[in-house]
Amino acid sequence: MSKSSETPVSQPTQWQTVGRRRMLQIAGAAMATPYFAWSPRTMADEPTSKNDRISIGVIGAGGMASGNIKSAEKWLDVVAVADVDSKRADSFNDKFSDGKAKVYNDYRAMLDRDDIEVLHIATPDHWHTKPLIEAMLAGKDVYCEKPLTLTVDEGKLIRKVQKQTGRIVQVGTQQRSTLHLFTKAMAIVNEGRLGRLRRVQAAIGGAPSSPSIPVAEVPANLDWDRWLGPAPKVDYRYIKNGRRPNTNCHYEFRWWYEYSGGKLTDWGAHHVDICNWALKLNGQTEGPTSLGGTATHPVEFKDGVAQQNDRYNTATAFNFTVKYPGGTEMIIRNDTDNGVLLEGDKGRIFVNRGKLVGKPVDDLKENPLPEDALSKVYKGLPMDLNGRSQHWANFLHCHREGLEPISDVHSHMQMLNLCHLAGICARTGRDLTWDDASEQIVGDEQANSMLARPYREGYEIEMG
Repeated sequence: MSKSSETPVSQPTQWQTVGRRRMLQIAGAAMATPYFAWSPRTMADEPTSKNDRISIGVIGAGGMASGNIKSAEKWLDVVAVADVDSKRADSFNDKFSDGKAKVYNDYRAMLDRDDIEVLHIATPDHWHTKPLIEAMLAGKDVYCEKPLTLTVDEGKLIRKVQKQTGRIVQVGTQQRSTLHLFTKAMAIVNEGRLGRLRRVQAAIGGAPSSPSIPVAEVPANLDWDRWLGPAPKVDYRYIKNGRRPNTNCHYEFRWWYEYSGGKLTDWGAHHVDICNWALKLNGQTEGPTSLGGTATHPVEFKDGVAQQNDRYNTATAFNFTVKYPGGTEMIIRNDTDNGVLLEGDKGRIFVNRGKLVGKPVDDLKENPLPEDALSKVYKGLPMDLNGRSQHWANFLHCHREGLEPISDVHSHMQMLNLCHLAGICARTGRDLTWDDASEQIVGDEQANSMLARPYREGYEIEMG
């Protein structure tokens, strides 16, 4: 596998240099622009003729990939699709490429294709880190679904490789691009309307349990060994149960610690991200010092390991408190209205995907935000769309200009570490002391060992 396009950050390429100039241009222009305007030439204005469209390869062709590509298809040509489920790959190819894209079982065949400009990774969570790192080393820019990793140590490696290669990576935390709700909430914080944040809360709902799921015959269209990939070799399980089946495969992988982190990393990757973004925008940049709380699981755990393998095992209910220097706390819980609550010494606001409320929001009628307030928190980048389409426009603009996107891997891993720590706290049943500088759990050898996981032989990350 060729890695000829790997570039150390100490030697910026031409596109990186142009990108820095463009960043300065946008930052200057943004100071005088309203919320949904920015500067000349946005992604919405980009020509969509065949010669101007971006060729993309898609790794993982399920519902998430379909929704994402649908949001960005006017700028993209899907030229390659990789999925271990041939039925999904063929259906995706027919829908988005009229059956003309090259279909692969193994995504690695895409990495040497010079005609593929960017990649989209929309696999199950345990298949995010390996293809992302290998794609960056192969010189590709990537839009990768959240959460980026299963472990803290995977995040360290992703950040290291991104710095080494300078590749553009957008994380699929599209709430950052929901301008009228979450981005506006961040602008309120950034303008000092809440004062110092004392308490932030991510309410993310609980997770389902399941009955015993029997071993089943693997569908002919599914390469089960490759679906498992880096995870341990186990039997395929499946049972029909109402609208959605119970299984350890498609979609339901979220409720198995072997492949995900349950709600803590599924929705936590969205709302904990907003909490962390608010703290950092508010100048409260010191990392957490501890995390503790309680969790309920549908199976027994011993030494952090589920003692049953025939049913969902991630936490169904939980309430954790993350503590920061100076007394600020972050609450991660399942048992109240889904959304983000931000409480400061000057006021409080609540935001979710349906509303942004609170007295500081009401006060905007008489004391509106400055015209450049949203631009400031959105890194001075184009804001001509909203939601998922905006998130993709942001990625593709940054790909073309060599800029850091709104959901970068470094801020993502700052918050995802908290979600992983909550999962470790849940499985061990112990509160954790955290050294943010070294990214290590202090005084608990067993819990600290859970910051990493072994990869199954044959599915290691290819760093060469």
